[in-house]
Amino acid sequence: MRRIAGLLVVPLLLLSTAACGSDDDKGSDSATTKNGVPAITKGAEFGEKPTLAKGEGDPPKKLKIKVISEGDGAKLKKGDAAQVDYLGQEYDESKPFDNSFDRGQPFDVTLGAGGVIQGWEQGLQGQKIGSRIELVIPPDLGYGEQGQGDIKANATLVFVMDIVKGTTIPSTAKGTEVAQDNVALPKVGTNTDGKAPKVTVPKDTDPPKKLVSNYVLESDGAVVKKTDSVAVNYVAYLWDGGKQVDSTYDAGAPATLALDQLTLKGLKDGLVGKKVGSRVLLVVPPDQAFGDQEQQGIPKNSTLVFAVDILAVV
Repeated sequence: MRRIAGLLVVPLLLLSTAACGSDDDKGSDSATTKNGVPAITKGAEFGEKPTLAKGEGDPPKKLKIKVISEGDGAKLKKGDAAQVDYLGQEYDESKPFDNSFDRGQPFDVTLGAGGVIQGWEQGLQGQKIGSRIELVIPPDLGYGEQGQGDIKANATLVFVMDIVKGTTIPSTAKGTEVAQDNVALPKVGTNTDGKAPKVTVPKDTDPPKKLVSNYVLESDGAVVKKTDSVAVNYVAYLWDGGKQVDSTYDAGAPATLALDQLTLKGLKDGLVGKKVGSRVLLVVPPDQAFGDQEQQGIPKNSTLVFAVDILAVV
């Protein structure tokens, strides 16, 4: 099932096929393409919006990673949250299909969470924060035969990427246990072993009509603001029947949520004002969830139940 987080905001770099690649393919050589990597023709410095030459010759069949300039920060690893500025262009085109430089807002990605194409996952892991890199991504690590939007099928992709920030994410929320004594609300486990907490949704009980946002574990961290991007682990259930519909724990890595971009109002409002490092129970009524629209197997007019660990602001 598609992640609920993927329904909240729709980044360009959605899921693709999982495949293996390396940077040992030789590719082609020309004045504008060396070893299968198109040249940066303008804006080569970190932080500058680049322009890219059109690739020449046959594109590489395997992932190519070129470090344009190496930063002095820590190396990114699976589970880290990163902010990346990027420009993306098809190998055989001369104009970009997207870039974050014009928007003035880096793109949030959690490595290993499965929210971006595999070329990004593989290309970013092991790179130092503060680096500018160039990736040439073959179709099997991009969008493959289906393409994506304006990106044609079986396109080789080229990205120039600035790794602006990286954050190591804790494995679990921690804090003081808060009493859960309202029998009409779901109960959430208080384990701090990094595994998903157990959530028990009450049976034969009508859901609340208004948003519920209660601490399960209350930390002493900073208060989440509506403009923050937060790394979270969560499990999500339907109130009716108590069926689990999503879990970042199953994906093996947290999700990063840019709160000012969320369309699921109850999730945003339920997290803003809570303390980083805490675990929170959210009960989101339909008018603050997906309303009368069915979404990826979530019936229309569903009340959603979340247990959310607010792990870090990124």
